[in-house]
Amino acid sequence: MQIVIAILILFGSYLVGAIPFGVIYVHIKTGQDVRRVESGRTGGTNAMRAAGFLTGFATAASDFLKAAFAAWVARWLMPDAYWIHVLAPIAAVIGHNYSIYLAERDEKGRLRLHGGAGGAPSAGGAFGLWAPSLLIILPIAMFMLFFVGYASLATMSVGVVSILIFAYLAWIGASPWEYVLYGVLAEVLLIWALRPNIKRLFSGTERRVGLFAKKTNPAGVRRPGL
Repeated sequence: MQIVIAILILFGSYLVGAIPFGVIYVHIKTGQDVRRVESGRTGGTNAMRAAGFLTGFATAASDFLKAAFAAWVARWLMPDAYWIHVLAPIAAVIGHNYSIYLAERDEKGRLRLHGGAGGAPSAGGAFGLWAPSLLIILPIAMFMLFFVGYASLATMSVGVVSILIFAYLAWIGASPWEYVLYGVLAEVLLIWALRPNIKRLFSGTERRVGLFAKKTNPAGVRRPGL
């Protein structure tokens, strides 16, 4: 019975995580398909580019809550199954990055699942496991975004900081060691999703944002980015 509950939690977490709030909100605001704007991702950064700050903020907040909700449900239904606490928000992040609701065929006939990079839901998952983590993750991510100037680094910082937070908590006996795995898996997913951005970082061609942002192209022109 426990195995069945665990499978249902993970499947449900994926389906909740796959809800494309960026696509929904941008379409309501502008009538555009956010997948055809700028980077083509569905997260808060691209939604903000497509439809403004409030739409981007609403998208990021909704994506954040998807994974937090998955963690809360897992902890409620299976309070002693720490590995499910970890895997439920990870399933939500996977759903966000590869949404079954956004499946389509590419020009070669291959099935493609659209989604975001996973930054907001990764932070939400950490919040769902330990709420005060947001007080550490958010300021660091904002510093990376506005003062270092790279959205990709801000996104990848979420997993790294989660690892450090849960490792410290486990070391002092305040949370299980299994939670460290959450940060590791989240960071792997973030790095995988941001492979093009990482290549541009190394080549020096990654676009800067925040205080270092340059003037952008007219809305609706798709180009590399987050």
